[in-house]
Amino acid sequence: METEAAWRVRRVALSVLFVLVVALPLYPELYGLDEVTPFTQLVAFRPQALVAVLVLGLLMLFRSGWRIAAALVALLALTGMGLTAPRALSDPGPPPAGTRELTIMVANVLGGGADPASVAKVIRERRPDLVSLPEAQVKVRQQLQAQLKGLGYNGYTLQANAAVQSATSVLVSSSLGAVQFASETLDSSKVNAGQPASKPGDPGAETTGPLVQTTTQFGHIIVTGGTLGKLRLIVYHGYPPMPSAVITWKRDLQVLKSWCAEDRPTIVAGDFNATSDHADFRDALGSNCRSVAPAVGEGLQGTWPSDRPRLARTQIDHVVVSKGILPSKFRAYKIVGSDHLAVVAAVAVPKSG
Repeated sequence: METEAAWRVRRVALSVLFVLVVALPLYPELYGLDEVTPFTQLVAFRPQALVAVLVLGLLMLFRSGWRIAAALVALLALTGMGLTAPRALSDPGPPPAGTRELTIMVANVLGGGADPASVAKVIRERRPDLVSLPEAQVKVRQQLQAQLKGLGYNGYTLQANAAVQSATSVLVSSSLGAVQFASETLDSSKVNAGQPASKPGDPGAETTGPLVQTTTQFGHIIVTGGTLGKLRLIVYHGYPPMPSAVITWKRDLQVLKSWCAEDRPTIVAGDFNATSDHADFRDALGSNCRSVAPAVGEGLQGTWPSDRPRLARTQIDHVVVSKGILPSKFRAYKIVGSDHLAVVAAVAVPKSG
């Protein structure tokens, strides 16, 4: 017959094992499984999962035989919440002297499904210096520019392949001067960039945009020059971590990592398809970059999917800044017809560029 002491040891061991199992979807990076489906997808909703686990732990307290496991589960959830809390509690300081404010907006237009008037309304209200438009082909950008006629927004579109999702557009305020648009591209002789939706001269050819396979799977645009000085603004759309495409998702984040590793003032804005709970995203930012929202206490403001209640969303739309650029504001806006909220961030950059 099992003694009372042996039963207690067994209960403790089973409780620890139970907590290790519960921790697996919460912190898959501790097990080396954060890049394995379904953990890559589940960890995007870690804050919500921590709440659910805490509730589980509290309910387990009502069963006397489960109290050790309940205490460990509750401790796990509370520790996770403590590590997450700074995203909602950070308070930016006032911008220092010798800086100027730049306003950056991101609006994923769902391949043209978003209502141009809804996007334009936010632009007119906030007058951003740069608008990052993932999934916007030339036609969508032109519709927006027509809505914003007279406000002085210049535009550019780049499409990485024939998929609508690979199109990326940018609107830049004329206040930034004569900027240049570029991207990092792969050797076209070694990469199949896809086929245009139509040939030059065909009706609708102008809606496709230049088909250029960039170092990211979807198109990205690097904005430099004008009054930006040394500063570069990068419009980015990371590949989603679908079960069959985690490697591609990771590869895009490696490109972000290379930008953050460079010793150059940089702002990257767009739909990253990654959250602060993804180890690959945190690794890409490293010690040189940070996302604006968590830095100003808005790190739990979910941006996708927009049709869910606020508490059921996750934050995948970011404005990322390098050292020397100070976050000051972040706010999200509903966009009719898109599955993303638009975000607008304000940052302070040195006047010297």
